[in-house]
Amino acid sequence: MNRHERKEDEVRRLLSAGQPQVPGDLAARAVARGVRLLRRDRVLRRIGWTLLALAAVAFLVWASVARPWEVPPTDVTPPLEGF
Repeated sequence: MNRHERKEDEVRRLLSAGQPQVPGDLAARAVARGVRLLRRDRVLRRIGWTLLALAAVAFLVWASVARPWEVPPTDVTPPLEGF
C-alpha cells in the first residue's frame, strides 16, 4: 500500500465515521473567548500607545535639557596673538 492509498483509506474512514457530536455550549464558549481576546487586544493597544507617548515625552524632556542641536563649547582656547 503506497502513501496515496493510505491517505485515501484514512479519508474514507473519517467520512464513514459520521459527524461528531458538538457540545451545546460551543457558541457561548466561542463568544466568551472572542470577548476575552478583544479585551486583551484593547488593553495591549492602550499599553502600547501609552508607552509610545511616554517615550515621546521622555525624548522631549531630554532634548530640552541636553540641547543636542547646539554646538558644544570648546575646551581649548585659541592662541592669543598680537599682545
